[in-house]
Amino acid sequence: MSDDVTIRLLGISGSPRKKSTDYIVNEALRYAQEKYNAEVEYFSSRGKNMKFCIHCDYCVRKKQGCIHKDDLVELYDKMLWADAWIIGTPVYQGTLSGQTKTIMDRCRAVVARDPKAFMNKVGAAAAVGGDRMGGQEPAIQNILNFYVISEMIPVAGGSFGSNLGGTFWSKDKGAEGAADDSEGIRSLHRTVNKLMKTATMMKKIK
Repeated sequence: MSDDVTIRLLGISGSPRKKSTDYIVNEALRYAQEKYNAEVEYFSSRGKNMKFCIHCDYCVRKKQGCIHKDDLVELYDKMLWADAWIIGTPVYQGTLSGQTKTIMDRCRAVVARDPKAFMNKVGAAAAVGGDRMGGQEPAIQNILNFYVISEMIPVAGGSFGSNLGGTFWSKDKGAEGAADDSEGIRSLHRTVNKLMKTATMMKKIK
């Protein structure tokens, strides 16, 4: 990429464990840093105090963020800092983890304060399941829908191998299983390539 454009990339792991999802998100950051010289930040939901959105409308009425003053306040700052995000989720019951959904729901507090806070940031997604076809694509679709609603630009790796994003089969072997999934790694790298190229284009336009 052009030396005069540095992309700030945020990786978010929506897993309560330090296993396969932690691995794939950090692999995306490592790859972006090595190939594109990206500045990277990482947020893991593991061990974090994250309360559910309770639809109290405090954020809408006060426009001062969320009524919950928990560990997601740290993530809000990272989200605003970044030009691009990649959210990774484990597959639970054929879709997102509860932690990933809570992160997305709680972003309402940011856009209630500034509706354009995330506009034109670029987003990608990755999902890992213990089964080969366990719900990875429905999980990714939920994340891409979140980007659309947030006025972000959702991207994937393109046809023939990375249609919606990074898609992994861990065989329930944690990080080792994800690392051994060569097609998953390929889909992730293709997705990060598209993410970084799109984010660079958007930053040049700005």
